[in-house]
Amino acid sequence: MDYPYAERLALVEQLHGQSVADPYRWLEDASSEQTRQWQAAQDELWLSYAGTLPTRYSFRSRVKALSSVGSVSAPVWRGDHCFLLRREPRQDHPVLSVDGVELLDPAKLDPSGLTTLDSWQPSPDGSLVAFQVSRGGSEQSVLHVLDVTTGALAEEPIDGCRYSPIAWLPDGKSFYYVRFRQVLLHAVGGSDQRVLADEASYGLDLSADGRWLTISASRGTTNDLWLADLRAGGAPHQLQLGGDAITLMSVGHDGRLYVVTTQDAPTGRVCVGDPENPLVWHDYVPADPDAPLSSLAVLDKVVLVGRTRGTIGEIAIHDLVTGRHLGDVPLPGQGSVGSLTTRPHGGHEAWFSYTDSITPAAIYAYDALTAETTLWSPAPGAAPTVEATATPVPFQSADGTSLELLVIAGPGSGPRPTILYGYGGFGQSLTPTYSAFALAWVEAGGVFVTATLRGGGERGHDWHRAGILDQKQNVIDDFLAAAEHLVADGWTTPSQLAACGESNGGLLVGAAITQRPDLFAAAVCSAPLLDMVRYEHTGLGAHWVPEFGSASDPVQLKTLLSYSPYHQVFTQDYPAVLFTTFANDTRVDPLHARKMCAALQHVSSHPVLLRTDADSGHASGGAGKGIALAADMLAFLDRQLR
Repeated sequence: MDYPYAERLALVEQLHGQSVADPYRWLEDASSEQTRQWQAAQDELWLSYAGTLPTRYSFRSRVKALSSVGSVSAPVWRGDHCFLLRREPRQDHPVLSVDGVELLDPAKLDPSGLTTLDSWQPSPDGSLVAFQVSRGGSEQSVLHVLDVTTGALAEEPIDGCRYSPIAWLPDGKSFYYVRFRQVLLHAVGGSDQRVLADEASYGLDLSADGRWLTISASRGTTNDLWLADLRAGGAPHQLQLGGDAITLMSVGHDGRLYVVTTQDAPTGRVCVGDPENPLVWHDYVPADPDAPLSSLAVLDKVVLVGRTRGTIGEIAIHDLVTGRHLGDVPLPGQGSVGSLTTRPHGGHEAWFSYTDSITPAAIYAYDALTAETTLWSPAPGAAPTVEATATPVPFQSADGTSLELLVIAGPGSGPRPTILYGYGGFGQSLTPTYSAFALAWVEAGGVFVTATLRGGGERGHDWHRAGILDQKQNVIDDFLAAAEHLVADGWTTPSQLAACGESNGGLLVGAAITQRPDLFAAAVCSAPLLDMVRYEHTGLGAHWVPEFGSASDPVQLKTLLSYSPYHQVFTQDYPAVLFTTFANDTRVDPLHARKMCAALQHVSSHPVLLRTDADSGHASGGAGKGIALAADMLAFLDRQLR
């Protein structure tokens, strides 16, 4: 291919005695004329190439049809008022409603479709809603307060509130929130009072009676924790500083302190105590070594404990007083369970979402009085049925660690074009979920595979730590072992196999194809981290040092260089690669994809292309943009693997 010219600088820095080349440093500056010209030429190259993809529009049609299920969230109750998000098949964005009446439609706020509703939280009586919106995928949220009755804004907007948690006081006249990494108490229509300031990602929880405020500050594989008695007017009292565990606390409607912690329990245990003496707790629900905790809900007579066993969700029922296991909530299948919600003051009902690889997400209700689970809200729309099965496939990594693949395939046998998807980071679990992207590929005769990798959360706290810092190579080895197993098992061949990942998963894909280019024919690398020497200087990179390490540390620099994809590109052939980036991405700067694209275009004989969306960011945008992106990715892979 005739690639746009990219100047190679003779730039070599000495870092802790190591020579580190950075020939495309100039591509970090998106505003320079040189970068703008290069980017424009890459945009033109992609559009020209995309126009030759024979399945581009057929995939777009099928992904759109399979996405026509829409979406619905679990309800959030405030008094007798029910708030939820719902997206009909015809809509680009979910709409917030109360008691079935439309309250907030992002498309009406901004007819261009570029504004997204990032988060929302109703006041205790449901009369006000604090909501956050951002534009163009920037995730730079602006907070508004909406009067539910009149539909009018109750005060001036507040900027700097990126996905801020909101904790309303019972009177509905003020709330705690986070702005510019500070915890603040805000009076609606008034001023702010600073409560806490630290460089961390905060979580807030306020007891239903408004007395106890819990503040957590995430720091990678651990967290800090504070508790404040607001009735006594006390400042937050620090209960945990770092340490070797993640601990979360909340005070239930019954007045007890509930503690979920990985201290002495990598998969998490539940303890109870008295908020008046918050450093003393006793075991309530013991850890299950094979099933990490995922959620906790306190009802009037029972407590529901959500876990993930392997990748399959389950909800256990425990006696409220003793914590004794009483049974399990009936579930609709072997899939993912999430969004466990209850009424703020207890009750006997709980709501949760359920989905699996073939089934669109729906909302179910569990009634503790009847011990029955019923469908509360199905998916808003219907989609074509795809003849496919999801099969768990065990395999081993290079060091003997037992892992699992989830293989989604249609009828037939023998090697087929296969997409291997992975993530392996930040303690995030890959569990079964309905995906129009995956099903459109399977419907076209392909195989779609997700891999359980170290670094995720599928097996608890230790599983996450086994894939971070100097253990990051474990994640890459797991992914490569998954690819080798798919070939050895006859699912595919190297000439029919593609790697796919996003964000941290994009880093995984970049590392996999630079370490084993012979194992893959193609790759899609979306919103990726790729220059691991300089990642912490842009986007949210500085907050990810506990996960990856820092180039300012000589030992950690050596580890980062050992797998940093940008620094592992040499003069050899690599698989065909499509980089997808988003110009307004404030988490992972698109500079990573630009630099890696230029490096691969310099040496590889296979297509290396860069698809940039000018009006999107790291998080999900409108459904239409997602459909177009999915179709382009599938059409690119279809061209390379058939």
